[in-house]
Amino acid sequence: MAQQAADADADSNVIVVTAQKREQNLQDVPIAINAIGNEKLDQLQVSELQDVVKFLPSVTIQQGGPGFAQVYFRGVASGENANHSASLPTVGTYLDEMPITTIQGALDLHAYDLARVEALAGPQGTLYGASSMAGTLKLVTNAPDPSGLYGSVGVELNNVAHGDFGSIYEGFVNVPIAEGAAARLVGWYRDDGGYIDNIQGARTFASSGIRQSNTALVEKNFNDAETYGARLALGIDLDDNWTIKPTLMGQVQNTQGSYSQERSGQTTGELQTVQYNPEGSRDKWIQAALTVEGKIGNWDVTATGGHLRRKTETQLDYSDYAYFYDALAGYGNYFYDNAGDLVNPNQYIEGVDTYRKSFGELRFASPADAPVRFIGGLFAQHQSHIIDQNYIIDNIADSITVTGTDSNIWLTMQKRVDRDYAAFGELTYDLTEKLSLTGGLRYYKFDNSLQGFFGFSSGYSSRTGEAACLNTDGTTRRANPSGTPVPILVDGSPCTNVDKSTSDTGFIHKLNATYKVNDDVLFYATWSRGFRPGGINRRGTLPPYGSDKLDNYELGWKTTFGAFRWNGAVFQEDWNNIQLSFLGANGLTEIRNAGISRIRGVEMDAGFRAGGFSINTGFSYNDAQIRRDFCAIANATFDCSTPGNSLLAEAGSRLPVTAKLKGNAIARYEFPVADWDGHVQFAVNHIGSRKSDLRPAQNAIKGDLGAYTTADFSVGVKSNLWSIEAFATNLFDTRGIVNTGVQCLETVCGTGVTPATPTGGAFYDVLIKPRLIGVKFSRDF
Repeated sequence: MAQQAADADADSNVIVVTAQKREQNLQDVPIAINAIGNEKLDQLQVSELQDVVKFLPSVTIQQGGPGFAQVYFRGVASGENANHSASLPTVGTYLDEMPITTIQGALDLHAYDLARVEALAGPQGTLYGASSMAGTLKLVTNAPDPSGLYGSVGVELNNVAHGDFGSIYEGFVNVPIAEGAAARLVGWYRDDGGYIDNIQGARTFASSGIRQSNTALVEKNFNDAETYGARLALGIDLDDNWTIKPTLMGQVQNTQGSYSQERSGQTTGELQTVQYNPEGSRDKWIQAALTVEGKIGNWDVTATGGHLRRKTETQLDYSDYAYFYDALAGYGNYFYDNAGDLVNPNQYIEGVDTYRKSFGELRFASPADAPVRFIGGLFAQHQSHIIDQNYIIDNIADSITVTGTDSNIWLTMQKRVDRDYAAFGELTYDLTEKLSLTGGLRYYKFDNSLQGFFGFSSGYSSRTGEAACLNTDGTTRRANPSGTPVPILVDGSPCTNVDKSTSDTGFIHKLNATYKVNDDVLFYATWSRGFRPGGINRRGTLPPYGSDKLDNYELGWKTTFGAFRWNGAVFQEDWNNIQLSFLGANGLTEIRNAGISRIRGVEMDAGFRAGGFSINTGFSYNDAQIRRDFCAIANATFDCSTPGNSLLAEAGSRLPVTAKLKGNAIARYEFPVADWDGHVQFAVNHIGSRKSDLRPAQNAIKGDLGAYTTADFSVGVKSNLWSIEAFATNLFDTRGIVNTGVQCLETVCGTGVTPATPTGGAFYDVLIKPRLIGVKFSRDF
């Protein structure tokens, strides 16, 4: 085992991280980083991504339910709607050495047998590349240990307030298989009880008089979830210098129902909704990875690669859109069967998203104790996404059904491919024993494409969908019906109406100065840059959107005074050429490079330990604003008064999603109980108010996301082999909102009406989990 890890074993206050792709004491790393180790993750009742984000001050999470999460650092968010054809995430998520951020967000990995979670705030572009523009989240698993046979099993039983019972079963075994070789097998099963009720509802479509009821779907606590998975890891020392580490890991997550409550004051009460079609998802993925580590001379060599396959199947109720559209424009009168009779215009979505992601990296690192140190290498990544989204109205006529489908009014059948290539390096030079300078550079190339079909049948729309399919001479079917169609590029498409690609190359940099006053006090200054690749606007009349970039200017400190630790940073980030996404004509997502913003903030974390008492606190403040007017049509002068343009958000508007203020505190006291060790722990978390949308007009419709504070409590005892603990999370049953949305036509949504009236739309709020009370047992062997 490396010396850093051995030092950590000798001192429980030492946290070893790999933020700079070397093993280092967290207090020696000159970047803003929070790390939560294995034991602390268990103490904080962390079982999923949302649980750990509570205790990372610089990180915000926005999600619509399990498996569908977007992660943000330091307020770098413009209100992206996470559409499959839209921008890549601003945060990179890694599982050990492999990037696992798929195009629509991070994997929702059950958090068990993790060595630690590392949150690297600010651009990590030189070492981590594309989509680590705002930061990087690393999930590091426990490695196989050839020193002995051991393991653990655990059981948790819990109950969510206003809902059902749940349980967790998990365990691992570490097995030496030869001298210098070991295997680690990990497994988990989690059953999350539901707490949202789907209550009775009925409504009549104004244009046709057809009445719709959800009687067959009424159910209490209908948003339950089941998660199970396993990991097998091997560690094999080939000799004193070379080690190979293959890993195979997979997970299945099944959910039922909706994780949103309809906003109070519509037709429902607290933790209630009215859904007219089945909702749920099945998210399954498997990842295989291989890391080879060794030495050539006194240089460290790491070759790593992996492949990820993910498939998500979703069912979504889209009947609100149908109902309010009908109230506005007689939508229901357009839907009839083959006999010419009107049918129920109720609409729902069935989707299948298939992801493939492969990556490889080769890097070299010079000796860590030399006065001149280098780390660098080559990186390549290829990720694809097959998008199959069926918008269905049952029993509609063949003439208005998308060709090749059973009853689709709309079909999206596309293949998106994002390719990244890079050469990178960082060079550090110790000018003196105390002062070090680091320069980093990454040369990158991206090549991204989107192909396939989206839209209506030609019998329903004469302008979009099949009518806009392409001919070999560059015309469309609408303009030239007798033309020769281009080949079908994605299986399942009736024809092809999108075939675009975009590529670019560039450099990003990092400059850092670190001054180490002594072994316990360090100061640093950093100027770093991150980037996010450009991509495709699927609407044919819009050009591709370009990369956006983030410049970070940061001053930070790391200090340890005996039992007291205090770290912090102050920063300014300039976000340029922002990829702003919004719904345009026909409800299609559009992305424009139309913004400049500035984010100024402070982050701090502190800890103190004396005897059996410890307290840890974290805090962040972000003032994030756009600096130029945001226009509907981008132009170089940011002049929104040009003909055909309009002002969507004026300079000074606050960026959405992230609170100005976020903080947490954890107090723990450990004490002897006969031959056992007892503990009591209390934690509190606060998130300030947030904007739901960058554009003031849309934010006024959806409303701000209010501030909220939660508290967690636990008490327990453990021996050398046994552990017993009782806990409560969200002790006071707070209703914190993490996301909000509305189903309506954006052009008229909420205009001049109350939310309950037909053209006002249906508003939905995604809540944090209500109070969860549980007890858990574990047995080591």
